[in-house]
Amino acid sequence: MRWALVKVCLAVTAMVVVAFAVPLGLVVKEMARDRAFSDAERQAATMGPTLSITTDRNELETAVLTTEPGGAGRMAVHIPAADEADSRPLEIGTGRATREDLETVRRTGRASITEVPGGSALLQPTALGSRDNAVVEVFVPEDEVSNGVATAWLVLAGVGAALIVGSVAVADRLGVRMVEPAQRLAGAAHDLGEGRLGTRVAEEGPAELRSAAAAFNSMADQVIQLLANERELAADLSHRLRTPLTVLRLNAASLGEGPAAEQTRAAVQQLEHEVDIIIRTAREQRPQSQIPSGAAGAGCDVSEVIRDRMAFWSALAEDEGREVRLAGVERTVRIPVARSELAAALDALLGNVFRHTREGTAFAIDVHHSGDAVIVLVSDAGGGIADPAAALARGGSGSGRGGARGAVGSTGLGLDIVRRVAESTGGDVRIGRSVLGGTEVRVWIGLDGRRPERDRRGHRVGRRRRGATRRNVALRFRSGKA
Repeated sequence: MRWALVKVCLAVTAMVVVAFAVPLGLVVKEMARDRAFSDAERQAATMGPTLSITTDRNELETAVLTTEPGGAGRMAVHIPAADEADSRPLEIGTGRATREDLETVRRTGRASITEVPGGSALLQPTALGSRDNAVVEVFVPEDEVSNGVATAWLVLAGVGAALIVGSVAVADRLGVRMVEPAQRLAGAAHDLGEGRLGTRVAEEGPAELRSAAAAFNSMADQVIQLLANERELAADLSHRLRTPLTVLRLNAASLGEGPAAEQTRAAVQQLEHEVDIIIRTAREQRPQSQIPSGAAGAGCDVSEVIRDRMAFWSALAEDEGREVRLAGVERTVRIPVARSELAAALDALLGNVFRHTREGTAFAIDVHHSGDAVIVLVSDAGGGIADPAAALARGGSGSGRGGARGAVGSTGLGLDIVRRVAESTGGDVRIGRSVLGGTEVRVWIGLDGRRPERDRRGHRVGRRRRGATRRNVALRFRSGKA
């Protein structure tokens, strides 16, 4: 494309140069010819006064030699015979024109230019009183006719070549400006097709290519977002399998001894291992992105969802001898979170309690409505989490609670699911020490259904005010006034 543009520009410029330079060169040539013969006419006219006075050979030879062309041997005077008795015409100087041309000019009385060897001859008739016309011949060499024409043609050729070179250079720069962004866009599309999702195109070049680059970058972002949605959905769905797997593993542990019991426990362990692999693979491949858990119009009743999930987990808690306390779920509280997302978050929190605390460890769920937010506290009487910050780190492995069977097989996705649910409403998740002595996970869910606004540095707008509200609510809750 670049060379095609250069060739087109070269052809157009060459046509323009030829269209102007050739006629201009012809005009210069004609002007040089007119200048040469005009000078010859002027030299011939200087002989008119002398011829009108005398026809004496000596005087005429002297007059001819005093002129520039006469001194150079390029002027001649042709005087016809005076009468019939003297038939010899008078010839002064070196004549080059033929007798026929001289007779024609003498008879017609009009000047004429005739071709002679080495150039041209100007034949100028001059009246000799009442007698016939004399003819003054001035020889104009060929080099005088074309004097300066070659130089003019060279100048025109140089100007034309400079115009062509300049136009080619400009066309090349324009071609680079147009072609390079197009090549980068094509290369980026090729890279994206090969799976390099981080490929982006600089928005440079003409307006059309900048628009195409912006559309490509937007498309690449959407592709990454769609892949992230699919992978995160796969991770979430796989993590939800942990809830029935936990129940199945604990039930398998109570089967006693025997080949069937061992096979069941081995199958459950293998299934847990495969689920862990799916979760880790999805988390390692997905980009860091946030997906809204739901909109304000598609929310659920947090109290009803908590009662439903506790009904599911209470059977397992009874089998393990765990004391369960449930508070604050008597009233209906709507939150801008989809029911399935909230259920997944609760199952993740309760699954962590059963998975990482010993049998017989008590736990509790408390719900508090503060007007603009809902606080869900999941507490246990275990040994606590050694590093809460690491447990909340996105994509990190969850640290096991103290006294648990360990964090073997933990993917860290459980708290990540809970955090995404909370942050989709403008809230967050905190880990602290519970009044039962173990871990307390506090989930703050905003009721306006909007994500927190952030400034240019990524900090939340109104963070201090909201933090103060949370501290007040926490103090009221712990003091028993909630």
